[in-house]
Amino acid sequence: MFSPEGPSLRELAVQALSSVERGYDLLAPKFDHTPFRTSDALLNALASALDRIGPFDDGLDLCCGTGAGTGMLARVCRESVTGLDFSAGMLAVAREQVRAAGPRLAWVRGDARALPFTAAFDLVVSFGALGHFLPRELPGLFAGVHAALRPGGVFALPAPAPFRPRSAVSWTLLGFDTVMRVRNALWRPPFVMYYRANRFGGVLRELERAGFRVDLYALPEFGRRDDGTPRARMIAARKPA
Repeated sequence: MFSPEGPSLRELAVQALSSVERGYDLLAPKFDHTPFRTSDALLNALASALDRIGPFDDGLDLCCGTGAGTGMLARVCRESVTGLDFSAGMLAVAREQVRAAGPRLAWVRGDARALPFTAAFDLVVSFGALGHFLPRELPGLFAGVHAALRPGGVFALPAPAPFRPRSAVSWTLLGFDTVMRVRNALWRPPFVMYYRANRFGGVLRELERAGFRVDLYALPEFGRRDDGTPRARMIAARKPA
């Protein structure tokens, strides 16, 4: 499915009926051949935006998966880069694929909701991971990121513009979330992945409640919509100095 090198429909079904951790362990060898991998276009746009508000020394890729964002961080950060994920399978693939940072690069298996760091980084990024957290988990997640950052540090997230309510993409995402809610009501262990659970405004409010000062930066590489608003932005949540 997706491409000849990607997972089959059967493999995706097995993943979807597993826990989140086990599901990603199974998907890891073929993950980069699916649309779920963060695109190089988005990674390059974030790198350019971060260069404009940097510099940064030490960075953390939160829920790093197979390391696409970790490789980008290696270009942005001057000292060290750490990738954290709770899937051993995803980390194994990341170790093989991201070598450019050499000894500056470290991998940590851990839960993003219980980060083992205190004032260790001046930049934390995360790509596409918020769908794996329920809205009630965001306060704890963001508090952990806040603690892991040094004063003045930045938590950066990409934020594509919301899809129009009646668009085909919007209906597709609604359908996916509905299927996942039914699946989790009928099957254990749950597989938490919802595209519409954490809305843009709610994420901004929770970041501010966690103590961040939030700024938004347009990503000009993606252009603007008909109403003049950016098609994509970067959320830069800064811990006060």
